[in-house]
Amino acid sequence: MHFDCYSFGRPLREIGPMAAGAEEAGFSALWFTESGHNPFVAAAAAALATRRLTVGTNIAVAFPRSPMVTAQVAWDLAQGSDGRFILGLGSQVKAHIVRRFSVPFARPAARLGEYVLALRAIFRAFQGEEPLRFDGEFYQFSLLTDFFNAGPIDHPDIPVYLAGVNTAMATVAGRVADGVNVHPLHSVRYLREVVRPAVASGAAAAGRRAGDVALAVPVFMIVGEDERELAAQRESVRRQVAFYGSTPAYRPVFEFHGWDGVSEELGELQRRGDHAAMSATITDEMLGEVSVTAGWDDLAAVLLDRYRGVADRLMPYGTAGDWERRPELAERWRAVAGAVMRG
Repeated sequence: MHFDCYSFGRPLREIGPMAAGAEEAGFSALWFTESGHNPFVAAAAAALATRRLTVGTNIAVAFPRSPMVTAQVAWDLAQGSDGRFILGLGSQVKAHIVRRFSVPFARPAARLGEYVLALRAIFRAFQGEEPLRFDGEFYQFSLLTDFFNAGPIDHPDIPVYLAGVNTAMATVAGRVADGVNVHPLHSVRYLREVVRPAVASGAAAAGRRAGDVALAVPVFMIVGEDERELAAQRESVRRQVAFYGSTPAYRPVFEFHGWDGVSEELGELQRRGDHAAMSATITDEMLGEVSVTAGWDDLAAVLLDRYRGVADRLMPYGTAGDWERRPELAERWRAVAGAVMRG
């Protein structure tokens, strides 16, 4: 099992030192999500500042970008990193696609599946394996002159991961992708009983093996030396879970566990701006299902016990660069990463 690092992105000048620190701390990969900063730019800076660390987008929003635009930047990152790049894509939710990016949003699972097939057709054309010709329902490509062709590279087989929360997207990932970027708001039971079977179904329909599709899993980790430190982190995670839970896209996790109506209540409280009440809605039982609590010496064992056989890549959620504020944490993470990867 790989042990990765997950970043929300930072100012560009800070990316190189943070990536070098992640590599030194023993992480397998550093992923960048699309928030206030561009994840491809961050991945480029991280790749150039490291030698062994895999870099990836977890996730980059697909639909505002043509597959040709995404293919070009992914190709450059694969070449510049000597094959250490993973392309993670997601659909985002309708409100953001329509109101933040001002692009259409319809049939996201089908569209994202075709997006991956289009990417692969473009990659084959870049590599000189075949002329560019892709005729899909959503995307069509038939023009690639020499001037605009990036040309062959040494590492053309770029892994593509898709973000998956519900069964529709997990099924698509099983059919066309190399991995699934799981959302941090999950439980192991949900991964085992909902996500994994959906991936297997999609893989079987495409004549693939379910084991060919990796699960990359960000985890809410509440880690500390004493109860005071744990309590502060627990409340921080509770707030984050409440925020995510207020979004309808993540309602299936709540409903799976029988927490009916909680997501709707969180959405209403969010609209009122009552953040304290939102946090109070997340019970300790809920928190225990969607997060891991451990001391530093026990963390690796707890993670392996919970995720072995379910996840292929684990990553602490929201801790990237915490060793810059507290240098002693670099050694802590190095010990955890080593134990998880040996386990």
